[in-house]
Amino acid sequence: MKLKSMDISATASASSIVFDALRKAIVEGELAEGEPLRQDEIARLFNTSRIPVREAISRLEEQGLVKTQRYKGAIVAGLSPKETAEVFDLRALIEPEIMRDAVPRMSKDLLTQAREKCVAFASCTEPMAYGDLNRAFHETLYSASDLKFFQDVANNAIDRVERQIRAQLVMSNGMERAGREHFAILDACEKGDANLASELTRAHIEGAKESLLEHLKNV
Repeated sequence: MKLKSMDISATASASSIVFDALRKAIVEGELAEGEPLRQDEIARLFNTSRIPVREAISRLEEQGLVKTQRYKGAIVAGLSPKETAEVFDLRALIEPEIMRDAVPRMSKDLLTQAREKCVAFASCTEPMAYGDLNRAFHETLYSASDLKFFQDVANNAIDRVERQIRAQLVMSNGMERAGREHFAILDACEKGDANLASELTRAHIEGAKESLLEHLKNV
C-alpha cells in the first residue's frame, strides 16, 4: 500500500489524520481503483488502533471515495463513464453559481493570487503537478464566495473525478486548452463580470467532461 507510515498514537485527532492521508492518496491516484483498504495494515502504518481507521474509512465511504464489497471489505471506489458524466453535470450546475457569487467579493489580493496560480498552471511542465495547480486556481477564485455549502458539495464532486481529471490533462494534451480557458475566466473576474465568469466556468467544466469521456473511450 502506497502510504507513508506515521506515528499518531498520541494524537487526539487520529481519525482525521488517517482520513486526510487516505483521501489524498485516493484523489491523487496513489491508491488505485479497486485497491483494498486493510484496516490492520493501515493501523500499523499509522501506529494506531483500528478504531480511528474504521472511522476514517466510514467518512470516505460517505463521500463516495470508498465502497464496501462482500468478501472484500472496503476498497477504493471507481466511477463508470455514466457516473463520471453525472458528476460533471452536477459541477456544471453548482460551480458557475459559486463563481457568480464570488466575483463581486473578490479582492485585489485574491485576484493577484489567482493570476499567479493561473500562470503557474499554464507554465507547468511537471505532469504530476497539473492536478494540484488546476484545483488551486479554481479554489482560489471560489474562496471569495459566501456559498459555503455549495463549495462543500463542489469539493466532494471534484474529489470523485480528480484522478480522471489528472489523467485526462496528461494523456489528452488538455493542458493548453485548460490554460486558455483559465485565463479567460480570470479576465472576466478581473473585469468584475460575474455573468461572463459564470458562463465561462460552465463551458470549461462541460468541455472537460467531453474531453474526459472521449479519453475514457480510448483507455
